[in-house]
Amino acid sequence: MASEIELQLEDSNIAPDGIEALKSGREKQITATTTKVDNDEFFSEDGSNFDKLEEDNVVKDEKKRNLSCGRGILLDWRNTTGRWWWKEMTNLKQKTFAATLFMFFAAIAPAITFGAIYEKQTGHYIGTVEMLAGTAWVGIVYALIGGSPVMINGGTGPILAFSGVLYKLSSSLDVPFLTLSAWTGLWVMLFNILAAFVDLNRFILLATRFTDEVFAMLISLIFIINALGNPFSPVGLYYYFKKDHTSHDEHEDNENYSYKAVAFLSLVLALGTTAFALFLRGIKFSRFFCNQWSRNTLSDFGVSIAIFVFTGIDKGIFRDIKTESLNVPDKFAPTFTCCNASCDTYWPDDCSDLVEPFGRRNWVVDLGDLNGKGWIPVFASVPAFLAFILVFLDDGITLHLINHPSHKLTHGDAYNLNTLLIGIMVGVNAIFGLPWLVAATVRSLAHLHALAEKNRDGSFESVLQTRLSNLFVHILILVSIFILPALKVIPVPVLYGVFLYMGITSLGTNQFWGRFTILFMEPSKYPKSAFTRFVAPRKMHLYTGIQLFMFILLYVIKSIKVIAIAFPVVIALCIPLRIYVLPKIFTSSELLLLDGEDEEIERWTIERTEEDARIKMIHVEDDYSATE
Repeated sequence: MASEIELQLEDSNIAPDGIEALKSGREKQITATTTKVDNDEFFSEDGSNFDKLEEDNVVKDEKKRNLSCGRGILLDWRNTTGRWWWKEMTNLKQKTFAATLFMFFAAIAPAITFGAIYEKQTGHYIGTVEMLAGTAWVGIVYALIGGSPVMINGGTGPILAFSGVLYKLSSSLDVPFLTLSAWTGLWVMLFNILAAFVDLNRFILLATRFTDEVFAMLISLIFIINALGNPFSPVGLYYYFKKDHTSHDEHEDNENYSYKAVAFLSLVLALGTTAFALFLRGIKFSRFFCNQWSRNTLSDFGVSIAIFVFTGIDKGIFRDIKTESLNVPDKFAPTFTCCNASCDTYWPDDCSDLVEPFGRRNWVVDLGDLNGKGWIPVFASVPAFLAFILVFLDDGITLHLINHPSHKLTHGDAYNLNTLLIGIMVGVNAIFGLPWLVAATVRSLAHLHALAEKNRDGSFESVLQTRLSNLFVHILILVSIFILPALKVIPVPVLYGVFLYMGITSLGTNQFWGRFTILFMEPSKYPKSAFTRFVAPRKMHLYTGIQLFMFILLYVIKSIKVIAIAFPVVIALCIPLRIYVLPKIFTSSELLLLDGEDEEIERWTIERTEEDARIKMIHVEDDYSATE
């Protein structure tokens, strides 16, 4: 009898390890209940078993997160910077230099671009020089004492949009922009300090994979869309094919200039950079070259090699075709040039009769220059509160993404410490008339991926946890301030290729992207995973559809300048949507499989498989008894 049951088990598609477990415990299993267990019943019909597990975890987390009255800041320091600083400052590996080169180009190009936009949005008070100076000093200091050295700080779209609104507000109030900006920044600093002191970040920890995946998907697509062609602004390869694009303006008097040739070469440079970087990245798992060290070296430095190769092709082989280069100033000095001693008008726009400017604005903002309106320092707290929400959510969600368990970081998080440091840095930048810099999600995730060791599937195996790459990147940016003309050598299309590479490579580890592609697959060809095995396709696609709706909403809001400052607030709304709405649509087990952590899903899958195998064995026993 036993041997016949074993033969039937072997034909029943039960995993071999499950069969062995059943063989050894058959006596005990036969006496168990024969009630069929489905996804919902595994957690009991009302999901109470899973809810109880969640409640237990919440209680533990609440005890762990009792970090108000400044205790959270001290704990963050002890668990991160205080504990790991020396190890992270001496963790110098080959990948450190590879990540440094890659991130230098990935960080300086957006800094220059943001600086140019800032100059237009703020009436020339803040420009590329201010952006580079702020990026350099903030990056260096944060790399030395920040709680999450993987995080890169820089300019972001929502803060840029807020600065534009603040400039218009200063004009309507007839108050100098830099003075209003300085007082607003000081209030933001105060709000951040208070938030860190009372552990406001405990609300950020309520975010789950649902929110993280939507945000990460948005960031990846922003890279790709901005590289190929942004429908909301003239950025990307597509616009080179339009004759009226601003990059063609400076050559309109050159009879030999062909915008079509420039557009075609730009496309080749960008796609070539991306393809070559991806090829070199994949060499790590190939059979080429003499040993694994050479393959690892080419893989680590792949992006940098691609940049140098295609920059050489542009400047060497096709030197007669003038592709777009980075627009950087000629020297390091404040952007605003003055018409007179009061420095309230801009040369040459407001005083074209002057051959030379009177001078440049001072680096330190005069906080007392209120134009007779002594209530401005108090009034600035109103716009500062909105700015604080932007800064707080941007930093918190970015850090939450970085510290996702799948990234396998082991040196702890530092939400409250980061909130404190970023707030202080915003205040300092405001006093010196520099842009406010916060966690740059795009660059932070790119830095994380550059330091990671991955398997063939793109999943993280480990991360080189070091402060040196972040430090070296911003030292290079500081040095570049004094050799600004040299940056013009880098073609913008090559940097578009880098952005495209960053977007494509970050999609591979996003489960939301994987489920989105499943929408276009034949059901029998679905990839094997816990959610495709145990969640009904209809419910799986519904969950993906909800994420897709939030993604589209976020992208539209971010792209419309008038409402772009609401972007982080909409991201925050994903948290209550997940906590209060989705449980009414999906069962506890479905949410676990779609939104749970990998360890929880693996544990659930093992228990479910064993339960199914036990029931199947009982049925086999019953069938055999019936045949007798």
